[in-house]
Amino acid sequence: MKNFSGNILFLDRSDINTDEIIPARYLNELTKEALKPFLLEDLKLNGFNPARDIKGKSAIITRNNFGCGSSREHAPWALEMNGINLAIAIDFARIYRQNMYNCGMLAVELPMETIDSLFAKYAGKSAVIETDLKKSAFTIRSEGDTDIIPFEISGYDRALIEAGGWVEYADSKY
Repeated sequence: MKNFSGNILFLDRSDINTDEIIPARYLNELTKEALKPFLLEDLKLNGFNPARDIKGKSAIITRNNFGCGSSREHAPWALEMNGINLAIAIDFARIYRQNMYNCGMLAVELPMETIDSLFAKYAGKSAVIETDLKKSAFTIRSEGDTDIIPFEISGYDRALIEAGGWVEYADSKY
């Protein structure tokens, strides 16, 4: 099972699409690892610099409709190759969300009020998230502040995560 804890990258924008997550010009790369340096290269977000802001991050918190656009698996792969196995948003594009789970990654939807509160309290700070998958809860900490946030995922998605992804899940079942 992958790591779902670590430093948080806050991306304060809705509708971040798969071309912004990993630009289409890199889809001819032969390995997942080759995608690593190009993560979020084309993302337009005031103050965001991928060369500076991605390194050392393990989770993303963002707004609405994360992963919209094409159905390519390359977008979750680019996150994974950079050590980001957790994305939290108000909602995800349906296929993108399932691609995350199929890769053994965690894509959690939280209410808008919760996301707004997390941005207000933690964005711009060095914030850390700990994921307790058994308790279905996140603990977020920064500068003396702590929040415990429950989440829900389906039993099937949980099984995919625990197996390490769809391929590993299928290997264990069939």
